[in-house]
Amino acid sequence: MKKIVITLALTTLLWSCKTGSSIASTSKQEVKVAINLIDVKEDRVLVTVKAPKITTDEVTYNIPKTVPGTYSEDNYGKYITGLKAFDSKGNVLLVTKKNDNTWTIANAKKVATITYYVNDTFDTEKGRGFGQDDVFSPAGTNINAGKNFLINTHSFIGYFQDLKDIPYQVSIAHPSTLWGATSMTDLDVATTNDIFETPRYAELVENPIMYAKPDYTSFTVNGMEIQIAVYSPTGKFTAQSITPEMKTMMTAQKNFLGNINSTQKYSVLVYLSSMAEDDAKGFGALEHPTATTVVLPEMMSKEALIKTMKDVVSHEFFHIVTPLTIHSKEIQYFDYINPQMSQHLWMYEGVTEYFANLFQINQGLINEEEFFSRISDKINHANSMNDTMPFTLMSANVLKTPYKEQYLNVYEKGALIGMCMDIIIREKSNGERGILDLMQKLSKEYGVTKPFNDADLFAKITELTYPEVGTFLSTYVSGTTPIPYDFYLAKVGLTKISEKAPLNVFLKGQVPYIAVNHENKEIYVTPNVELNDFFTTLNIVGGDVILAINDKAYSLDTIYDLISMSEKWKENDPITVKIKRDGKEQIIKGKVTFSYEEKDGLKISDPSKSVLKDAWLKK
Repeated sequence: MKKIVITLALTTLLWSCKTGSSIASTSKQEVKVAINLIDVKEDRVLVTVKAPKITTDEVTYNIPKTVPGTYSEDNYGKYITGLKAFDSKGNVLLVTKKNDNTWTIANAKKVATITYYVNDTFDTEKGRGFGQDDVFSPAGTNINAGKNFLINTHSFIGYFQDLKDIPYQVSIAHPSTLWGATSMTDLDVATTNDIFETPRYAELVENPIMYAKPDYTSFTVNGMEIQIAVYSPTGKFTAQSITPEMKTMMTAQKNFLGNINSTQKYSVLVYLSSMAEDDAKGFGALEHPTATTVVLPEMMSKEALIKTMKDVVSHEFFHIVTPLTIHSKEIQYFDYINPQMSQHLWMYEGVTEYFANLFQINQGLINEEEFFSRISDKINHANSMNDTMPFTLMSANVLKTPYKEQYLNVYEKGALIGMCMDIIIREKSNGERGILDLMQKLSKEYGVTKPFNDADLFAKITELTYPEVGTFLSTYVSGTTPIPYDFYLAKVGLTKISEKAPLNVFLKGQVPYIAVNHENKEIYVTPNVELNDFFTTLNIVGGDVILAINDKAYSLDTIYDLISMSEKWKENDPITVKIKRDGKEQIIKGKVTFSYEEKDGLKISDPSKSVLKDAWLKK
């Protein structure tokens, strides 16, 4: 999972101012599910479940509290209403709701079907997709009758207790104008019904489906079929418009990984939010073994969208390695109601994030300066968090306070853990091997169907690498000692430097200097805040409406273009700003002036280490 935290500032800115299909009976022990996307009632979808043979007097039906790849208790059962159970004659059976996610059915030996309605999660997001009670949008669902259905199957379909490992058949009735993008194979040739089958519930949960007007592309990379599907409410973006960049990136990823995975088809489901009050606001992506769901704002510029897609999709794709191939028993036998979390988020999310950056320098998509800047940023961010909390302890308890507040460090310190291990292995092997070699060996030792014991992983890694790696893990990952990044970076000739870095003229961290009026879509300077040098030098004050900059008009619809454009400005560039103050328009001419902050960076200071550095970055 990858949450796009930087978007929080922009999101804050924007928010400032008929019955189900029948299911034939069968003697086969399986769960049959019918989902009706045609007759949507009050923004709810009817789900009908034909039960397998139940041999107990009582049975529970569960909708997950938590699913793999997410690290929060989201209680998807809260979005289920009107659950009823029936015997084969249509008589109602007694159902008791035990909690948000669990229903107990009496006289279970008689149960033939259960029915319920599903509400979507996008409608309920109140904390910009990251609030305490919000479901992270890429893990959520959208119900927009006749236009779009984003179906994360764990929100629509549950399981009978102790019967997760029997086959599922899911039949989905849908309008003929909508097409379902997924990595599953549709077994029904009809244009208004799809049938999907999986051998067990865990596989069903890992296969999201997005129904929308057909807008998709496909291409093949080293034997893997890649499908890009896009839902863009206004049609601003199409799958074709982003495919060239995605193909370049995913080709590079496959080349970097080599033969570490054998996935035959991979789908990228892209949902672009309108940012309306009832639409998604939690931006980022969620990984699956053969798919990624991505949620981003449609109003982004193409340049910003492509850049963000590269970061989030590359991260999710690398989850093919871990935890989707290499993982512990806690993940293999995931408990959707009472989840037990693994100690090794440093690997699942951290090494994945490290690969998402390393492959770009390795494959020539970015230069050394950009890569070193990213590493330096991660060090700065990691140092701002709890650097003495053992990473294994945080990981195992990530659903609880105070550990869950440190979760975002998996993308910072977690990636740096991977980097340090990579450098150690490179040094000890004279540049011949790195952490990718380790992950290849672990994937052969374990794999999709063979999990490891949490407590055994460090010993296995040490066995496959060097004693120094084991010492690093026990000292800095399960221990309380902060990582001395300078020590490890010096091995590849890098030294920390301090430099002045310009701040974005419209944002101060996660606090914006501008806001929007949703009634007329105008952008205005936030009143009653201390403005930066950009505004004060131009004599722009709080309450001023920004109509245009350098003769280009800007509004709510193009605000991401404005942010993106401002990142290209240079100190003393000439600038013309058209504003409205007290109802009167005026033109202000001047030069771009930045505010600066001291920022740590990295530079090459020891050329004698260039051979190891080049092996680290390029081999």
